[in-house]
Amino acid sequence: MIEANQTVNSPKLRERAILAGVCRADMRFEQAKEYLDELAFLVETAGARAMRSFIQKLEKPLNATYLGKGKLEEIKVAIEETEANMLVVDDDLSPSQIRNLDKLLGVKVLDRSSLILHIFSERARTAQARIQVDLAQYQYLLPRLAGMWTHLSRQKGGIGLKGAGEKEIETDRRVIRQRINKLQKELVKIERQNLTRRKNRSDFVRVALVGYTNVGKSTLMNMLSKSAVLAEDKLFATLDTTVRKVVFSGIPFLLSDTVGFIRKLPHHLVECFKSTLAEAQESDILLHVVDAAHPQFEDHIQVVKTTLRELGIQDRSMLTVFNKIDLIDAEKRQELERSWYAKANTPVAFISASEKLNLQAFRQQLTELLVEKYTQKTHNGMPHPLLRDYRYYQLAEEWEQG
Repeated sequence: MIEANQTVNSPKLRERAILAGVCRADMRFEQAKEYLDELAFLVETAGARAMRSFIQKLEKPLNATYLGKGKLEEIKVAIEETEANMLVVDDDLSPSQIRNLDKLLGVKVLDRSSLILHIFSERARTAQARIQVDLAQYQYLLPRLAGMWTHLSRQKGGIGLKGAGEKEIETDRRVIRQRINKLQKELVKIERQNLTRRKNRSDFVRVALVGYTNVGKSTLMNMLSKSAVLAEDKLFATLDTTVRKVVFSGIPFLLSDTVGFIRKLPHHLVECFKSTLAEAQESDILLHVVDAAHPQFEDHIQVVKTTLRELGIQDRSMLTVFNKIDLIDAEKRQELERSWYAKANTPVAFISASEKLNLQAFRQQLTELLVEKYTQKTHNGMPHPLLRDYRYYQLAEEWEQG
């Protein structure tokens, strides 16, 4: 690992990873390649370098070694040539698969879940997010303990790891179960506090940004709220939910940014982060942000829709926002607009948050949704007073325009 006074970003010191995936019988090869491209982005986000990628066509991954003997020989050669010290696999592995791959290749072996958990642990800032990450890590670890003990007992220099037996495994299982129980109770307590806080904001219409990871939600959040939410060209740049009060045309509303969705996100991670997505679950309007320049954006849209169904919020009012239109040429943009205006069953906007393109039309669309939601809300049995403020704002604008 990295020693003192060494720089993590130094190319020589970054961990080097070989990536591997299986193209199953029900998958297109292009789809498998897209998954590995995304895995490479995850590896880069985690701070390592993706050196080479390997895909093997199989009916399903092999129970013992995930990949076949011939492909593993190719990977072993690539590890030697690139001086890689890590194999990252685009699926969840069993303890025996990890143990066998480590024995055959002699490098650290990670699966997709453990890589995502590492990124989450690096990016969690609030107490709630840190508890959720810890909980997910323990839930991931618990069923793998027996295999991991066997695996770790062979590691040279591992203090306290050699000769670990069944007694130690059972002890660790009990400790981990107790820790999971404690974290779940802490999470329930925090969620109760958050629920009370959200109830105190019930007079406001709530708008949540949702979408695939790295589509520009945080950039749009910053533009709309004039705040400084972290926005990076990395997966899961936003992990903690951020809420800001925003005013459009005299109408205040609460805008929240949420963790990005991703394909093949393990179910236990979805379950764990449901409370992080509580702002989205209790929102009145969803802004579904899409990266219009991404070649697989339609797949991303389906992933988001599936996740929203899992969260039980697919019936919310939604504005689909195609972002990053500055990155596609005019002809492709026109075709995109024609096709999606025709087939979308929700309002659609086409913008560039970073270049501030088409924002006026987008603001008008969002304002119309806000007026609709405030019209449905009442205040002590009377029309919502914020609508009255909006009417005053409209009259003032008309007066200024003569």
